[in-house]
Amino acid sequence: MSRDELVVTIVGGGSSAHVLIPLLSSAGHKVQLLTRRPGDWSQQIELQQQSIDQEVERTLTGDLSLATDDPAAVIPKSDVVILCMPVCSYRAALRRIAPHLRRDRDVYVGTIYGQAGFNWMTGEIKREHSLDNLVTFAVGLIPWICRVRAYGSVGVTYGCKAVNLAAVSPRDRFDDFNSNFLDAICHHWFDKGAFQQADSFLSLTLSVDNQIIHPSRCYGLFKRYGGRWQTQEAIPYFYRDFDDLSADLLRSLDDDYSKVRDGIRARFPDRDFPHMLDYLGTERLSYMSENTDIRESFTTSKTLGAIKPPTKQLPDGDWVIDTDHRFFTDDISYGVCIAKWMAQQMDLAVPTIDAIIEWAQDLRGEKYLENGKLLVDSESLSADLQSGIPPVYGIETIEGVVD
Repeated sequence: MSRDELVVTIVGGGSSAHVLIPLLSSAGHKVQLLTRRPGDWSQQIELQQQSIDQEVERTLTGDLSLATDDPAAVIPKSDVVILCMPVCSYRAALRRIAPHLRRDRDVYVGTIYGQAGFNWMTGEIKREHSLDNLVTFAVGLIPWICRVRAYGSVGVTYGCKAVNLAAVSPRDRFDDFNSNFLDAICHHWFDKGAFQQADSFLSLTLSVDNQIIHPSRCYGLFKRYGGRWQTQEAIPYFYRDFDDLSADLLRSLDDDYSKVRDGIRARFPDRDFPHMLDYLGTERLSYMSENTDIRESFTTSKTLGAIKPPTKQLPDGDWVIDTDHRFFTDDISYGVCIAKWMAQQMDLAVPTIDAIIEWAQDLRGEKYLENGKLLVDSESLSADLQSGIPPVYGIETIEGVVD
């Protein structure tokens, strides 16, 4: 990778795109955007760093060289392509851009959030399109807390993590990519949040936050309230009102994930997985915190305090949990079900994972699990783009998930 200006294409117009554009542009890179809403984007994007009291502490402005909905207009010129969208949309986006990726030299394709075996996904397009020059990367967790203040023109950040992780394949490309790209998306402006190389993509898949926080909290809201409220005002806050029931469910779900993590370590004793961490371990590394209480880490957060659960209003006026939200499409089909498949391969009992999958499938009218067994051939899991379990990529053994 050259140390000159990089041509970076961001795919997707979420909150992270509003942060990436100013950061990358100010570091001297040319930034393009592939989005369904190109007409809603300004040429200059402002990033506001705000305090927890929403006071603007400083700003950064970056140039967007082109916004388009045509991959042929941006992808062939790209040195780096980074996805900023829900996890369940990654594979469809990769298929859309794959025919346009350059082949004359290395092209880096990655995601700002590395859940769900991103290397399995890029493996699909690499095989189908003979992309031997493809370099895959995935950022473990989104490097900063970010929001959109004005879509297409102003993004907001409340700061960044103390430590960030990224997996890169081939591994020997990390140092160069870190100095040319990764440093620009955090440390260059924030003066902290430098990236470390993750030991594997699998560690990012199993060192989780969203995919255990969201399902366990939504399940807790169902167990306590039935997932239904008569008025919008009656809906509890997602984090501020995080109760002991939801905290216990999160802890129990993380314990099931730890069984999977420990099973992987036992199966591969010659491999070191220093970044395959439990929930609090991941938080302590990312934020250099000393939190020991899961519930308190949510209820005391001012930046998360105003967030409500994803809900929709029924014709009768009641409000219910929105089961088409990414908390389900990402965190069940491309999250908890992956952990269940691994547990099943290693004959591990994971009762909380099972309970959450059964609850989610009943709500969504899907069929993921029966009598404690993941139904890998069910249309709900095996139909195209429906899930991210390893068999949809042709991976049939636990050995196949280890990169």
